[in-house]
Amino acid sequence: MQLSSEIETVNQISKKDFYNNFFIEQKPLIIKSISSNADAFKKWNFEYLKKNAGDIEVDLYDSELKNFSTTSITKPDKKILFLNYLDQLEKNGNSKYRIFLFNLFKLKPELRKDFPCPEIFKGLLDNIGFMFFGGKNTNVRLHYDIDNCNVLHTHFSGRKKVTLFAPEYSELLYRLPFTTHSLINAEKPDYEKYSALKYVKGLEFILDHGDTLFMPSGYWHQMKYIDAGFSVSYRKLPINLIDTFNGFYNISINMPIDKTMTYLFPKRWPNFKINESIQNADKVIKNSAIKYLTDLNYLKSNQVN
Repeated sequence: MQLSSEIETVNQISKKDFYNNFFIEQKPLIIKSISSNADAFKKWNFEYLKKNAGDIEVDLYDSELKNFSTTSITKPDKKILFLNYLDQLEKNGNSKYRIFLFNLFKLKPELRKDFPCPEIFKGLLDNIGFMFFGGKNTNVRLHYDIDNCNVLHTHFSGRKKVTLFAPEYSELLYRLPFTTHSLINAEKPDYEKYSALKYVKGLEFILDHGDTLFMPSGYWHQMKYIDAGFSVSYRKLPINLIDTFNGFYNISINMPIDKTMTYLFPKRWPNFKINESIQNADKVIKNSAIKYLTDLNYLKSNQVN
């Protein structure tokens, strides 16, 4: 696995330049100052959220239990008052609990005006801003978003490590069938067990407070909260019909199948998916080797002629 920190980074960018150079090209980008006038960058911290939304009951997910799961299906491991969870985060101690896809703006609409969808990402989904929270050293396992949307991900408070891989590496990342998750942990790659990882290239970098990441449709990502913090993600529909269809297929076909088979065959079904992911990765390596040898023989025969 070859990881580079050289992701393109800008302080600000116009809507036209973003659309032409990154959205259409489907290239990741970090924007250091996405909405410099937004109140969120001045006001948002744990104390502010406790004051304005602390009365909400939230679902917590145990990241340690889910890190090596073979399914995309999740259910809450714990319920708690948002106020009490934010108290834990504020102490910045190690934590395994996180919150994801939290539609706080729906529950507290007045907070949306603090951070509306950035101008460069306006579209059909710009009223939906999901929030993500995690304690220090909380891990988010390797996956791509099930709806296959493009994502604009702005981080607040502390640092978050992000590892990104392009969709072309899906099989080499040991994608589990009927899910949008990977079998491997990018932070601790096991090259003996998962040899295909040697052929994977990706990006790894740190998001600081106020940084915004553009993740194109279908990009694999694994995240780790170096410090306790939270983020807001806005979404934009895929640029082509195939990616849109794949997102719909993931939600309406793959997930129900996976849920049903997990319920019916709780041991056999996970083992089947693990074996399939390994076989698919091996098949890609084998086919690539055959193509390389075929191309090499073709070049040699032409040189002789």
